[in-house]
Amino acid sequence: MSFDPDHYRMGWNYPAPILTGPGRIRELPGLCRELGMTAPLLVTDPGLAGLPMVRDLLDLGRAEGLAIGVFREIKGNPTGANVLAGVAAFNDGGHDGVIAFGGGSGLDAAKAVALMARQREGLSLWALEDVGDNWTRADGAAIVPCVAVPTTAGTGSEVGRASVITDEAAHVKRVIFHPGMVPDRVILDPELTVGLPAAITAATGMDALSHCLEAWCSPMFHPMAEGIAVEGVRRVRDFLPRAFADGGDLEARMNMLVASSMGATAFQRGLGAMHALAHPLGALHDAHHGTLNAVLMPYVLRANERAIGEPMVRLGRYLALDQPGTASVIDWVLDLRERLGIPHTLAELGIDSGRADRVGRMAVEDPSAGTNPIAFTADAYRDLLVAAVEGRL
Repeated sequence: MSFDPDHYRMGWNYPAPILTGPGRIRELPGLCRELGMTAPLLVTDPGLAGLPMVRDLLDLGRAEGLAIGVFREIKGNPTGANVLAGVAAFNDGGHDGVIAFGGGSGLDAAKAVALMARQREGLSLWALEDVGDNWTRADGAAIVPCVAVPTTAGTGSEVGRASVITDEAAHVKRVIFHPGMVPDRVILDPELTVGLPAAITAATGMDALSHCLEAWCSPMFHPMAEGIAVEGVRRVRDFLPRAFADGGDLEARMNMLVASSMGATAFQRGLGAMHALAHPLGALHDAHHGTLNAVLMPYVLRANERAIGEPMVRLGRYLALDQPGTASVIDWVLDLRERLGIPHTLAELGIDSGRADRVGRMAVEDPSAGTNPIAFTADAYRDLLVAAVEGRL
């Protein structure tokens, strides 16, 4: 069946107003005006900032009367210093809203800039870490308008209520949360992801899968998130190999953007040990988050095996796997990783077990650990890390 772009041109309103389909990026200036923006700050990463897609977007906005500025000083794992610099650029430039443009790092940083730009003086970003009711310290009415445009299909940050920001002083990734951080408008345009290299397509797509899988395995009661999670897994199964093999496959690119947003919507049910380990490993080693989740995935599923039997049977049936259950799901994950060229061990990423005790302590304190199907101890997380380093599945 040939690709019909009109089939994918839709407008949804869950969990944010979302425009889907090829070419929807051309509607960005109108969305900005709907939100009262006349001088938005486009927040993106240095790699994207110089690409034609960004130059074209700036030309489009300026031709329609928007005084768009650009902030590009964002690391692959965005830091608190990056956010503060973005806030300074926002206020120094007299901006009135944010365009979050890019992969997970750009989106997370941009959302944090939108959160902090007009908060009261003296409020620290770290004071809004996702612990207890810390979010109430922020003035929700002071969050500036934000339009989110993902250029990768992985984090789903465009529909999330949080940003993951590295505290470089403490060498810790902190989850900054406020319910008002969900962007006001989202554009899912597959044409923006066509140039994504195959390796990044694979790593970000596996990140989307990790969100769906961990949400599916969470013990929390959230049937709506369960339904979204399982369908997100199916779309990754069907479309990630296609996007990896042919970056110009717009149908596959569109469905992976959707799967990414589905993953981030589903993890309102919670995450688990993949993320509890990936966060400290990313903070300590500055490694790619999606790749870390992809490598850790089968080891975590194996470690959780005694607590996830029934959901794994249901997932296996939905995916039409032979002998549905945890073993068949793990085999499917291993096969998918091999097809995508994902490393089997953390050692292949240059990560050893020298700081395993420290990572174990950090993992057990990570917010994602709270919804893992098994309440692992720091020692258990240490052992899980060592197994992933050594390839013991």
